[in-house]
Amino acid sequence: MKTLFISDLDGTLLDPKGELTAFAADSLNRLIAQGVNFTFATARSVYSAEPLMSGVDIRVPCLLMNGVSVYDLDKSSYIRNCCIDPEASRKVLDAFERHGVHCFMYRIDGGVLTCYYSALTTAVMRSFAESRKKQYKKPFVQCDRLADAADEHTVYITTTGPYDDLLPVKLEIEGISGVSCAFYLDVYNGAWYLEIFSDRASKANGIRFLREKYGFERVVAFGDNLNDLSMFEAADVRIAVGNAREELKSAADLVIGDNRNDGVVRWLTDNSGKYTE
Repeated sequence: MKTLFISDLDGTLLDPKGELTAFAADSLNRLIAQGVNFTFATARSVYSAEPLMSGVDIRVPCLLMNGVSVYDLDKSSYIRNCCIDPEASRKVLDAFERHGVHCFMYRIDGGVLTCYYSALTTAVMRSFAESRKKQYKKPFVQCDRLADAADEHTVYITTTGPYDDLLPVKLEIEGISGVSCAFYLDVYNGAWYLEIFSDRASKANGIRFLREKYGFERVVAFGDNLNDLSMFEAADVRIAVGNAREELKSAADLVIGDNRNDGVVRWLTDNSGKYTE
């Protein structure tokens, strides 16, 4: 049976430092060479995901920004992007403004992903922007009002901060037609992430797209955090790593080893053959 194995990155496939171990990379390359169809689904953009996974010969397109984009690593090109309706983008950005919360807005124009912001108001936002600029050469553009830059190329709006600051924004955005959101705890810095995207974009819809376009008859998904619940919805077999949140473990068919011990690749090495017969 043609099976796709798809894993979240941070907290799942990557180790607690946010890195892919040499053991994991070697194991994945060996499995792929043997015919295993493997890819990943992440909240990361292409700028940080591509370098992290460059040592693995991934041949199936991956899902970026929680399913906003389907991306071909081999050709370094987008296959599909789900853009936010401009009016919905402006309503979302107005909600952030009303609650005094600053955010990042992403546009993909001509195949280039660019991040826009009006101000970097927290240490986490400043650290995020500086690390992406220096490490990944990610383009950032500052503007007076994000709503003025929102157009048909807008794909993603996100911020990070304390739960109590972001929850009112999230609750208001849930009432805006045409968008969906993900709200979850960051596995590295203890802050909460709020991410907004088209209601046509999700890890679940990304998996459905891959299943239909490439003829996968079965999907086995690995996750650890709340934004992976969407991926579990579209999978046939749902697997949580040992360090996953309890909500993921409750939704999973299996709970395996944790990301500290390369739980995903160890499980794949021992069990992938059983799911492709």
